[in-house]
Amino acid sequence: MAQHVAGPEIERLIQLLARLPGLGPRSARRAALQLIKKRDTLLNPLSDAMRVANERIVVCSSCGNVDTSEPCTICKDPRRDASILVVVEDVSDLWALERSGAVNALYHVLGGVLSPLDGVRPEHLNLDRLVARASEPGVSEIILALNATVDGQTTAHYITELLTHLPVKVTKLAHGVPVGGELDYLDEGTLSAAIRQRTAF
Repeated sequence: MAQHVAGPEIERLIQLLARLPGLGPRSARRAALQLIKKRDTLLNPLSDAMRVANERIVVCSSCGNVDTSEPCTICKDPRRDASILVVVEDVSDLWALERSGAVNALYHVLGGVLSPLDGVRPEHLNLDRLVARASEPGVSEIILALNATVDGQTTAHYITELLTHLPVKVTKLAHGVPVGGELDYLDEGTLSAAIRQRTAF
């Protein structure tokens, strides 16, 4: 039977760290030990940063992004192309697109995808706000940047149907061979998508 090697406060810290994605019990123990060893330079500043973030973080009422201002930094940026809305499943997808620097548009976070097996229905997603934003004057394109999963594609089709009455162009991300990818290492689904969505050379 496993024995606790530290007091309940440290064990609680380890258990909470273990809940984070990518951290199992062993990684959480190592992280906790590192935090404890560097209390002044790591644990105390991290604790303070988490307290401040907890007090100030809000969900943007316009797009669904998380930030410390309302509306969020992206929605307030006048350099953004407000004619394009990029629809993403989650804030992590928004952040990934921002890191890539591939798009300079506004975003819309759905907060999930339709999933009958998990009980996620249209009313659970941020769809009403999406239709309202897509109806605003000046919006000309909706980019569906959803994952290439069954649920992601089902959601994309549902959104396309929702927006058919609006004069906006609905596009989706291309799927296929990644830049620098070798065909031999790709799965069959990626290869077939690349063939189906081939373009002129």
